[in-house]
Amino acid sequence: MTQISLQKMILIIAGIAIMALGLNIGLGGVQTLGLQISESFFTITNEEIFNTQDNHIRFIGGIWFCVGALFFLGSIFLNSLRVTLIVLCCAIGIAGLFRLSGSDVLTTEIAPSLTLELIAFPLLGFWLFQSGKEA
Repeated sequence: MTQISLQKMILIIAGIAIMALGLNIGLGGVQTLGLQISESFFTITNEEIFNTQDNHIRFIGGIWFCVGALFFLGSIFLNSLRVTLIVLCCAIGIAGLFRLSGSDVLTTEIAPSLTLELIAFPLLGFWLFQSGKEA
């Protein structure tokens, strides 16, 4: 398997995974569709404020779905979307840093996501950058 085909396969997998997570949040809102968290984990005490926040979270889920779609499309149009994918990899790394402002960052539930955000996506961005110099 060539470096480019491996890179495209990783972009397909990342794109599909991110789109699934975007659908989970975008269509399920704060309570999600249950793809990551299946139990009820909070009680709504102010329905008006909850509905506003839920609506904002659904929007962010839609943005995340679009990020995944760009990774997926990047596997098809790699040369055209390379810079966009590099920027998205950097953005995901920076967003991962924002997790550090919360509590319980190093739990078994958060550690896999944090590892992908702070290590895997920056490495993918660097790999895309390096392979673009060769092309």
